[in-house]
Amino acid sequence: MSGSTNRYQVPPTVTVLTMMKARLVGATKGHALLKKKADALTVRYRQILKEIVEAKQGMGDTMKGSFFALAEAKYAGGDSIKHTVFDNVYSAMDNVAGVKIPKFESVSQPGDTKMDLTGLGKGGQQIQSCRKAYISAIQLLVQLANLQTAFMTLDAALKTTNRRVNALENVVKPKLENTIAYIKGELDELEREEFFRLKKVQKNKQKAADKATASKATAAAQQQKDPFADLGGVDSKGDGVAASNMLADAADEDLVFS
Repeated sequence: MSGSTNRYQVPPTVTVLTMMKARLVGATKGHALLKKKADALTVRYRQILKEIVEAKQGMGDTMKGSFFALAEAKYAGGDSIKHTVFDNVYSAMDNVAGVKIPKFESVSQPGDTKMDLTGLGKGGQQIQSCRKAYISAIQLLVQLANLQTAFMTLDAALKTTNRRVNALENVVKPKLENTIAYIKGELDELEREEFFRLKKVQKNKQKAADKATASKATAAAQQQKDPFADLGGVDSKGDGVAASNMLADAADEDLVFS
């Protein structure tokens, strides 16, 4: 069969047809749900990509300002500045259409430190400005790391979802539809064969009945034409019943005349 390679190799029965229809309904629903999931992931994907572009554009200015603030703080406070780093980054999970995305958040201590009058010429102000600049830079770095991680996770999930959508749309559903069409065609062919067989049997029965009726009619016509055929007596000519001999009969009664 020409389309046998694009369908499932199944026997053409009513049970298999019902099963294939159920599978087609499930594939259609799954395709619709995956399509909605892919659309939601695409929207979030484009939004994150836009945020990444904006964050990278602002990263240059933020880091430039942070390095200038550090240079000013070193100039005002000298080489006695010590670096203190606190690990205040917390991670959580965000859910986008069933896809778990890591989410990072930086936490800093609120308020300003009492360093305004530290050093000569109010070098503490420069240190405080440097601290604020680097806090902003760290927050931006954490935001960028969050966006990059979400972008990579969504990219992998979107590729997988699109592959599943394409497989359902271009492989699974056409195979199921072709299989259903094949089973329906075979069942219709079997039904036509069965109908032809029944008509043939009825025709043969009708012929036998007509033949029996004709035989009975012929026998009845022959009986009406020669009603004494069943008596068994045949004359010398062979075309009738033999005449009885009146002289050979018993003596008749005498007739008495008064």
